[in-house]
Amino acid sequence: MARQQGGQDLMTPKSGSPGSVPGQRAAVAVRMRECRPEIVEAVRARSAALLESVRGLDPEFMEGQRIAVAAAVDFGIEAVEFGEARCREVPAIFHAQARLTARSVVSLDMMMRRYFAGYVLLGDFLMREADQCSLNGTVLQIIMRDTAAVFDRLISTVAEEYQREARGLTFSRDERMAARVRALLSGELLEAADIDYEFDAWHLGAVAIGGRASDALKDLAPRLDRRLLLVRPDDDIVWAWFGGRRPIDPETLEATLSSTWPDELGLALGESAKRLAGWRLTHRQAQAVLPVARRRGNGWVQYADAALLASVLQDELLVGSLQERYLAPLAAERDGGATLRATLRAFFASDRNVSSAAAALGVSRHTVANRLRIVEEKVGRSLTSSGAEVEAAIQLHDLDHSAS
Repeated sequence: MARQQGGQDLMTPKSGSPGSVPGQRAAVAVRMRECRPEIVEAVRARSAALLESVRGLDPEFMEGQRIAVAAAVDFGIEAVEFGEARCREVPAIFHAQARLTARSVVSLDMMMRRYFAGYVLLGDFLMREADQCSLNGTVLQIIMRDTAAVFDRLISTVAEEYQREARGLTFSRDERMAARVRALLSGELLEAADIDYEFDAWHLGAVAIGGRASDALKDLAPRLDRRLLLVRPDDDIVWAWFGGRRPIDPETLEATLSSTWPDELGLALGESAKRLAGWRLTHRQAQAVLPVARRRGNGWVQYADAALLASVLQDELLVGSLQERYLAPLAAERDGGATLRATLRAFFASDRNVSSAAAALGVSRHTVANRLRIVEEKVGRSLTSSGAEVEAAIQLHDLDHSAS
């Protein structure tokens, strides 16, 4: 019912209406989701700045960090929109990243500083968008209280997970093996004979992702006539080495993977290398291209084919610059740039041979040459001088759209 006050009827707002608390919260959340890429980029940049002094960070940790930042921003926006009651469950990604951080060279103090820095930045964006919405002061206090409570729960959870992992409270056989392998990878002087694997041999390192990854790797080893060392360092990651007296023939490897590797599983591979030093090297190579395998979502990727792309992915500034400089101009075409991208893809796949690219596309040589000329006009640079950058940009585009 309406209540009388000062001769006017004051209707109690319905839940979710623009003037209600839920309605105002939703309005701010909508604005924050619209600028989500800006928030994520700001938090990643701040986190990267804090990590600049830390040496020895591997690609697996950095990829987990990239994913965790985006998840943290989403978690914070949910707290803005729905409040503490709807955000009681801390997502599993934060548990996993805390364990990964504990196993890295990043201290608990550094982890906490990064979370606090992200919280402060999120608060700055919240205040900006709340001002744009002319948010009621009482509603803003409620939101700030809820986000603080959610953040407190988050950091308590990740700190506890970090300390539990650091103390090594779980001692299953697999975890003990994983700890020994990590120590050997880091250069500690352990007795390698305690691990049932021949280190004085040729090795091919692999990192697989997916629920059935262990079974798939176990099935692959006899097909390659290799001895297998397999370790599961985390819930969704499997490390593996295939050992033998000779390096694996690349053609044999590709043919075997094409016929046996499950489509739904991702696999990152290093290069064949010898003895203990090579065992470490091929694993680092597989880890380096793991972010590429994760983004593709399935199939396999080899270090020899994706080393440059993996390096590009570790530089957020370079990724953004390549996309803006070389992809955005092509997207202005009527088909969104699809024809020009397909032409570039064929051109680079044929070692920049126009005739071969034309044959692959089923068009004339003149058509391909004309399309490449259009590309050069749009990006403002010749493919002779900027071919490597354009190729990297095309690969980034394909990687971002491979899982869709």
